[in-house]
Parts: sequence; C-alpha cells; structure tokens
Amino acid sequence: MALEPNAVVARTRAAWDDDIQPTLEDYIRVPALSSAFDPGWAEHGHLDAVVDSAAAWAARRAIAGLSVEVVRLPDRTPVLWFEVPAFDGAAASTDAASTDAGADADTVLLYGHLDKQPPMHGWRDGLGPWTPVVVEDRLYGRGGADDGYAAYASLTAIEAVQADGGTHARCVGLIECSEESGSPDLPAYVSHLADRIGSPSLVVCLDSFCGDYERMWTTTSLRGLLSATVEVRVLHEGVHSGSASGVVPDSFRIARRLLDRVEDPDTGRVLVDELWADVPPGRQAEIDAVAADLGAALTSSYPYVDGAGPTIPPAEAAAQLTAKTWEPTLTVIGADGLPPSQTAGNVLRPSTTLALSFRLPPTVDALDAARAVERVLAADPPHGAAVTVRIDSAEGGWDAPATADWLADAMRAASEATFGQSARSLGEGGSIPFMGMLGRRFPHAQFLLTGVLGPHSNAHGPNEFLHLPTAQKLTAAVALVLDAHATR
Repeated sequence: MALEPNAVVARTRAAWDDDIQPTLEDYIRVPALSSAFDPGWAEHGHLDAVVDSAAAWAARRAIAGLSVEVVRLPDRTPVLWFEVPAFDGAAASTDAASTDAGADADTVLLYGHLDKQPPMHGWRDGLGPWTPVVVEDRLYGRGGADDGYAAYASLTAIEAVQADGGTHARCVGLIECSEESGSPDLPAYVSHLADRIGSPSLVVCLDSFCGDYERMWTTTSLRGLLSATVEVRVLHEGVHSGSASGVVPDSFRIARRLLDRVEDPDTGRVLVDELWADVPPGRQAEIDAVAADLGAALTSSYPYVDGAGPTIPPAEAAAQLTAKTWEPTLTVIGADGLPPSQTAGNVLRPSTTLALSFRLPPTVDALDAARAVERVLAADPPHGAAVTVRIDSAEGGWDAPATADWLADAMRAASEATFGQSARSLGEGGSIPFMGMLGRRFPHAQFLLTGVLGPHSNAHGPNEFLHLPTAQKLTAAVALVLDAHATR
C-alpha cells in the first residue's frame, strides 16, 4: 500500500498536538547547557535529565522493532541511540519489520542534539529561556527549535510511516549532547558505534534553517568555524592613565590594529587570502534562484535598531546570500580585561583579550585557515607588545554531494504534499560539525539537511521560538522522504 500523504499529515499533526508539544515544553524547562557553557554539567545533571527523558519517550513509541539506549562514554556527554529495522508496510505480518536488521542493510541515519546555548539577556516580558510559552503558533524557550524537537520529530516520522502502511529502510538515530560546544564528544561516539551505524545511504539532519515557513527548505552547504583568542599584554599591572598615557601604548588600541590586519574595518571584508574560496557554479545557481524568487526576504528579518542596516544593500539580494553562505567573516564575540563601564577607573589596563569567531567558506581547509590567522595576528607586534594567539577550534565546513534524482523528486513531492509549495535549497552560514564528519566518512551518502530555524526564530539569542505548524509539516515531510528512499 502506498503511503498516503494526507494520512501522514493528519497523524503527525495529532502527534504534535497531543504528545510532542507538551514534551518539548518540559524539555525547555531544563537548563541543559552544552558542556562549553557548563563545565559542571555532569554534577548538575541537566544533560542527563533531557537525554533520559527523551529515551523514555522514545521507548513508548509504537514502532515495530524499536530499540532505545542511552550510551555513555567516560568523561563525555551522553548520546541517545535508537535503532529500527527495515519495515515493509505491504507485508501482512510484523515479520517484515525484522528483515535486513543488521548494520549491513540499507540504512538511514537520523541526527539531532539536546544540549542548549546559554540563556542570554533581552527576553521580552513574559518570556524566558526556561519558560515555555506559546504565542500565535510559536513555542518560545531555549532549545525547542535548536534542536530539541529533532529526536521527537524523527521518531514520529518513522512511526507515521509504519502506521500508515509505508516502507522505510533500517533507521538509526544519533542524538548528541555536545553540538553547541562544537561536538567535541561526537567523534568518539561515531567511532564507538561505527559497527552499529553501518554505511548509511541517507543522512537526515533536522538542525538547520528555513528561509520562510511556507515550504520545506534543504541546506546544501555549511560554513566552517574557526575560533581564536588573541591576547595583547603591555604591562605587568595597570597604571594611572593620567601619568602614563602618551607614553605607554593602550593594549586595546594594539588589539584594534591587529584586527585591521585580518578585516577591513570599513567593509568587514576578511583580508586573509587563505580564508576565501570560489563559489561552485551549482551553489551560485541556487543563490540566484532564491534571490530571484524571494528577493531580500531571507536577509531582512534581523532586529536592527533605527537607522542601522546591512553591509550590502537589500537590492543586491544575491550578493547578500553569497556573503552569508560562501564568504568568510569575523565576529568579535567576547573580551577580557575590560571592566564594566560603571566601575571602570582611569587606568591603562595591562592587557586586552578578544575572542574571535571566523566563519569559513564550506570548502576552505580549517587548519590552513587557522595557521594563516595565527601568522598574521602574531607577526611583528606594534610597540613590541606581547601578543599571544590561541586557536581554540578549527572545524571545516560542508558542501553536499550532488543530489540524486530520487531525493530531489522526493523533497519536491514531500514539500508540496505538506506545505503546498515546492522545496527550496540553499547554503547556510552556520556550522554543524557532524555534517562535515559524516560527509567525509560516508562520501556516497545522500543528505537531507533541513530544519525549522526561520525568520525571527532567533536561535542562540533571546526570544528563540519554534514555529509549531512548520515543525508539524516538516515531520510529515520527513516521513514521506523515508518512504521514497525505501522505494527508490
């Protein structure tokens, strides 16, 4: 029996209303910070709480052959693992659910994460990071959209395929708890579970963006991420600015000059050649198609203050999309050595430390980029200052392999059946280390990278929300793609 889209849509909508949404509200209440933001995560127990809760929820699913396990390696954040053998809805007995159960079978790998970003300041009145609130189809709170819903949506999609007579290949799920820290624990788990993962022919990841809430969006590339810390030290201790300024150089001024070596202060253009790459023709065609269809809609939703605006004019929509997906950028994300302005004295401070975040084009070698940045920042320091550059992490990006005809057809059909419009594809400016890792490990796999992080959803910032209708429809769309994959 062919999988009937309307039945899948109805089933997944009911699952969200009756089960997933209240479960996600409980998840939002838990301050399950990623390990980089909570070094005492093991003692605090929040990550264990959310992964155990998700495992208990998963174990209750009416999915033939489902096995669920929380895997814990020493000194690493936990992972939720689930496995479902292949299922053929045309078979008359549940024996079909046990065929091709081993890791050598055709396999779909589904990925998500349960760890969260810090709470941040600036939540609107009545909202908060650990307070789930629904306003006009938006579930506010930290982590619901990024990416707590993924485990629940993935299993609900599988459940819908089986309940409505569809077919799916063997499915395995890997839901980690360190993604927001750059996935430092994930490689160990991928190695530990390698024999059980097998060689997936399809990877489904629900941790990406959507350009609007009107269709399914699939991500075809991700930028890499290079994190560095630069310290400029001039003095052993602070001195009176009245007596020393004019003679002793200011450490902040020197740090500012170092930044000018790597970034044009007027345009923001990165000046280190090793951080640039050419945009492949196929990716440029995607950018041009989205810009022609939607103009600057995908880049006009940022909460500018009055009078502020984008670096690139809105009329140049394709250039804006290229800049946010295939060009390098620098953001100063933190600083040490600067006291709060309210308690700042007239002192020439001994040092200034800046935390730098570089986004890298998908095909740039992150280690080459790191070496280049370190060389440029550390060379010939002004006034002989002591400059220390530390590379904290260097993760390459990801450029998807060519999309197979069956997957292109399946994405289009799934989007039309659930959203009423055809799917769109585009690169994304963020980073998901898991995708690059899987791309290298399984070069022949196809990838369905999608998500619910649409306009104003504000992942990582205050007022983060999950658009519930989009999540419901995307869950149904994943079910339809799983069925198409098994019957391709």
